[in-house]
Amino acid sequence: MEDKLRIKISIADRVYPLTIEPSQEEGLRKAAKNIEGLVKQFEQNYAVRDKQDVLAMCALQFASQVEQKSIDRERGNEEAVKRLEALGELLDSQLSS
Repeated sequence: MEDKLRIKISIADRVYPLTIEPSQEEGLRKAAKNIEGLVKQFEQNYAVRDKQDVLAMCALQFASQVEQKSIDRERGNEEAVKRLEALGELLDSQLSS
């Protein structure tokens, strides 16, 4: 555990001490900064009484982004497969003639 790093991350006015791999630090700090920005945005734009509600909306926002990227990637993969199949058919027809 000597190569682990101890950091403190602040989210929604609470501090969370973490023990992490040094390679994780940048990603965690960026994620915390993104969460903080989204928390402020929700608090400014909506009448929110409870930090838990704000954090739930942040979680929903980030989870939906991950899911949408997965859906978009899947659609992109399907399109790539169709194009490769069409290219394969074209090559087969050229090679057989």
